[in-house]
Amino acid sequence: MGVKSNVVDGEGVLVARNVLQAERRDFVDLVPNDRPRAQPMRGFDDCYTDIVDYIIRCTHRIWDERDVGLIYTHYTHDCVVYSSTGTTYTREEVVQNTIQRLFMLPERRGMATQVIWSGNEDDGFYTSHLVTGTGRHTQPGIYGKPSGRTYTARTIADCLIHENRIYREWLVVDSMAQVVQIGLDPQVYARDLAQSYFVRGLLAVDMGENGRLIGQFPPASEPDLSLAGNEAERETLEWLHDVHNRRMFGRIKRAYAPTVAYHGPLMKELNGHAAITHQVVGLYAAFPDGFFLPQHICSVPSDEGGTKVAVRWIMEGHHSGWGVMDSLGAPTGKRVQVMGMSHFHVKEGRVVEEWTNYDEMSVLMQIKLAQMADKTAIEEIEIPPEA
Repeated sequence: MGVKSNVVDGEGVLVARNVLQAERRDFVDLVPNDRPRAQPMRGFDDCYTDIVDYIIRCTHRIWDERDVGLIYTHYTHDCVVYSSTGTTYTREEVVQNTIQRLFMLPERRGMATQVIWSGNEDDGFYTSHLVTGTGRHTQPGIYGKPSGRTYTARTIADCLIHENRIYREWLVVDSMAQVVQIGLDPQVYARDLAQSYFVRGLLAVDMGENGRLIGQFPPASEPDLSLAGNEAERETLEWLHDVHNRRMFGRIKRAYAPTVAYHGPLMKELNGHAAITHQVVGLYAAFPDGFFLPQHICSVPSDEGGTKVAVRWIMEGHHSGWGVMDSLGAPTGKRVQVMGMSHFHVKEGRVVEEWTNYDEMSVLMQIKLAQMADKTAIEEIEIPPEA
C-alpha cells in the first residue's frame, strides 16, 4: 500500500493509485525498474514513477552513484538553497558543494527514513525528505585532516519541485552530531566557520523584539492556520502554538502518546512525556524570548496507520539562559535564529513518534559571529584618531 492520489484516466474518470512510502520498504523497492507511473508527473524523467520515487532515486543517483551532473537537469539554474549555516543562490554552487562533500566523506550513505509530501503536477510538489546518513571521515575538507572516525547523523531536506527540477530547497544537517562524533572541537569549528562569514562582512544584527510579544501584550492566543490544508495539520499547528509560543508545556501530555518516541538532534533517542517536555523547556530556557514560527506544513496518510505530518519552522530569540544546547555555554545575550524541521507520526489524535532536526553548530556559529562583530566594534572605538 501507499498514499493514494487522485489520477484522471483517459476517459476523465478519477482512479486511485498508490504513491510509495519509504518506511517499510527496502531500497530496491523504492527505486523500481518495472513499476508503472503512479501519479501524473508532467515533465519528469520517465524513470520516476511518483514524487517519492523521484526524491529518493535522484538523491541516490547524485550522491551514491556519483552522477553529480544530474544536478543540471534536476535543479534550476537559480535554485535557492537555505541551510542552517548559510544560503546559496545558484545551481553551480550546489554542484561544487556536492563534489567537495563527496570527496571528504566518500563512504557516506544517506538512507531515506521517510518522505512526506504534497502537491500535484500543475502546482508543483513539496517534499520533506528525512535521511539518516552514516559515513567515515577519511579525507581532508571543511572538517580538517581526516580522523578516520565514523558518524551517524540525520538530515531533513524540504524541496519545491516542478517538472523534474528543484527550484527551492531548505536543508537542515545536524552537523554538530557529525563534528562531535568525528572528534573535532565544536568551539574551534564554530569559530572558524564564523570567521569565514566575518571576513566577507556578513555580521549578525540584533533586531530587537521578535514577533511573539509586541510591546507589553501577551502572545497571541490563536495560531495562524492559513498554512493548514486539513484537520490533522490544523490540530498540529494549534498544539505547537500552545506549547511553543504560549508556553503551555502541560499541553504536551495531551498532544503526545505516553509512550512517544523522540528522535532529536545529536542523535538523541528519548521516550515519554517527561523527555519531550524537558527538550522543549530546555530550548526556551536557552532562548526565553524565543518565537516559534511554522513556515510550512504538509501531511500524508501512513502505511503504518494514522498520519505523518511534516513542519518546517524557525525559532528566533536571544541567548539569555542555559538550556539543552550544551555547547553554547553561559548566556551571551546574542540574537540567534534556529532553523528546524519536525516530522510527527500521529495516531488517534496523538503523536506516537517525532523526528526533530536543528543544527546546534549553526547556533554556536551565530554567537561566535556576533562576538567577532562586538570585538571589532570595540577595537575601532579604542583606536585613537590620527594626529
